[in-house]
Amino acid sequence: MNTLAAYLIVIAVWATTPLGIKWSGEALPAFAAAGGRMALAALLGVLWLLARRQGLPLHRRALASYGAALPGIFGAMGCSYMAARDLPSGLISVVFGMAPLISGVMLLAVRGGARFNAWHWLACLLGLAGLALVFGDSLAALGRGDVALAGRVRGMLWILAAVSLFALSGIVVQRVGAGLAPMQQTVGGLIASLPLYGLAVLVTGQGVQWSGDVRGLGAIVYLAVFGSLVGFYCYFLVLTRLPAATVALVTLITPVLALSLGAWLNDEQLGPRVLAGAAVIVAALGLYLFGDRRVRRQVVSATVGDG
Repeated sequence: MNTLAAYLIVIAVWATTPLGIKWSGEALPAFAAAGGRMALAALLGVLWLLARRQGLPLHRRALASYGAALPGIFGAMGCSYMAARDLPSGLISVVFGMAPLISGVMLLAVRGGARFNAWHWLACLLGLAGLALVFGDSLAALGRGDVALAGRVRGMLWILAAVSLFALSGIVVQRVGAGLAPMQQTVGGLIASLPLYGLAVLVTGQGVQWSGDVRGLGAIVYLAVFGSLVGFYCYFLVLTRLPAATVALVTLITPVLALSLGAWLNDEQLGPRVLAGAAVIVAALGLYLFGDRRVRRQVVSATVGDG
């Protein structure tokens, strides 16, 4: 596949996934929608492996790697679907964009992990300031007894849990280092998550009743095919062909696109305080990503090379 095409697919998939989660949650209850997506993606992934004559490793290290993926595939995605009940899709994308920053903070506690410079610490403070702006709007609504807006507090807690679990999962999978092919890792994690989604449906009592929303079912299929398989494949493809700094730009571009898509396609309206908080969070992410001299040199080298 052409590198530019793969890069544009990654941007498109990441930008549309929050809106897809929002719509799919209108067709089925949260855990049923997420579980249905993962089940379909797992089936398609198995067919992919069969077509390429790749097996699904089941040795001890592979099983450990599949387990390490569960905080992301089950925890982060389940929390994201729960958050989508109360949050606009664009806001989900903005908060999820903080994953690299949260990963860096977590790696501070790991031997041989990240080391922060002044730029990185400033980015953390900016990120907290952005979250305070976003959260402050909802907390003010809670103080006024505004139930509709106060629901965002619950949604923000869900999405913060989601992005933290996603960051944790990525670190653990990397530490396990099972040496699996990207699709093997994906399919193994997807299959391992299915019993957990089934259990979540039973424990929460949400059920699996379809609301009759055809658009939502289409969103589930879209997320299974593109969000869980094609997007993942293209992401690993560009990682092998482009500088890490260029790939990291995706996390800066997608929140802006997601906010625009939410307003255009789902009539999502955000207050000026929330939008200001979103802008601060995106700025914090940019400062964090390019606060490392090596990353800045990569950007300059890529720019000179393209010229």
